Amino acid sequence: MSSVLVTDGHERAALAVVRSLGRAGWRAYACAPRRRSLAGASRWCACQARVPDALGTPDEFATAVARLVREWHIDALIPISEASLLALLPVRSRFPGVCLPFPPHERFRRISDKVTVLDAARAVGIEVPDQQRLGTPQDFEALSRERLHFPVVVKPGRSVSEANGHRLKLGAAYACDWDSLRAVVQRAPSEAYPLLVQRRVAGPGIGIFLLLWGGEVLAQFAHRRIREKPPEGGVSVYRESIGVDAELVARSRALLERLGWEGVAMVEYKVDAATGTPYLMEINARFWGSLQLAIDAGVDFPALLVAAASGQRPDPVSTYRLGVRSRWWWGDVDHLLTRLRRSDEESALLPDTPSRWRAIVDFLKVWHPGDRNEVFRASDPLPFARESIDWVLGRGT
Repeated sequence: MSSVLVTDGHERAALAVVRSLGRAGWRAYACAPRRRSLAGASRWCACQARVPDALGTPDEFATAVARLVREWHIDALIPISEASLLALLPVRSRFPGVCLPFPPHERFRRISDKVTVLDAARAVGIEVPDQQRLGTPQDFEALSRERLHFPVVVKPGRSVSEANGHRLKLGAAYACDWDSLRAVVQRAPSEAYPLLVQRRVAGPGIGIFLLLWGGEVLAQFAHRRIREKPPEGGVSVYRESIGVDAELVARSRALLERLGWEGVAMVEYKVDAATGTPYLMEINARFWGSLQLAIDAGVDFPALLVAAASGQRPDPVSTYRLGVRSRWWWGDVDHLLTRLRRSDEESALLPDTPSRWRAIVDFLKVWHPGDRNEVFRASDPLPFARESIDWVLGRGT
C-alpha cells in the first residue's frame, strides 16, 4: 500500500484529502502544529504528528516534514496551506522519490502574486476590478480620487509575505470613504505592499476549480458562495455546486496556462449583480477550503491529482451533481454570531446584504435538499468532535 503525508491537518481541506485518498487505497498520515488535528482524528488517518508552524518557522517545519517522510516511508507529500507550500517547494530535493504534485517554487510564487495574476488576467480577456496600486505608504496621497468609487477593498500583494526569515499571513480590508481608506492604509504592515485598492464588486461569488495535467483538463467544477466568514467576504461556510460556464472555464484555463501552472487551482470570481460580468478576485493554487463539496458532488480532485502525478492516466471528469450544498457548521455559527454582534457598518456590508433577521431565519434552516455537512460524517464522526472541542476552546479555524 502506498503512503501519503498531508500537512496542515488542522485545516478542513486536509481532512477532505485524507478521507479521499484513504478511500482510494492510500495509507494516509497527517501532521499539524497541534498535537491533535482535524485530519488526524479521521478513521482514514493511520497516524498523526505535531510539527513546527510552517508560517512562523518554515525551516524547522521543512526539517520535521523530511523526518516524517523518512520515518513513515512516504510515497506522496501533499502540502495544504500556502505557507506549507512556500516552505517545502524550495527544498523538494530533500524528498527524493516522493511525489509532490506541484510545479516548481518559482511558479507557485508567481501565481500567488496578485499583481502578476491580475495583469495576466487582462491579457487573456478576463475582467478585473478597477484598481490602483500603492507601492509604499507615501503613495496614498497620489491616489486618483476621480477613479475611487467607494466602497473599496484593500488587498495585499501576497496573502503570505516574508520578512526576516518569518512569514506573515495577510488579509483584505474594506473602506467606505476616504478617511476609512486612509486608516486602512496606515494600519497595513510594510510586508503587505504593494497594496491594491480595488472597486468592491457587489454580487455573488463563484469559483471555477480545475485540475490541469499534461496539457489536459482532468477535472472541472464550479460552485457559488451562499454565506461567508466573515460576512463581508472571506471563506465560504455554505455553498452549492453549479454548472460550469464553458467560456469562463476556457479563460480560467488560459490564465493558468499563461502562468505556467499544472495541478489543482481555484479561480475565484465575483459576478457584478448589475451587469452579470464576472471579475477575477484571485487564484488559490492549492487545495481549497470547500474541497469536500467537489468530492461530494462527484469530482474527487485529490485522488485524480495523485493518480496523474504518479504516472497514471485517469479519465477526465467534467460532469457532476448540481445543487449539492455543503455547510461548514461551526463556520456558519461564526457567520451568524458576527452578524448579531456587529452592525452592518462595522462589518462593511453591502446594501443588498440580507438583514439580521433574514440571517437568523436562513441559519435555522438546518437542512435543505442536497445538503451535506462538510466535517461531520456518520461513518467518520471523530473529526467533528475534534473540531467542536477546538471551537469551544477558541481554537477553531
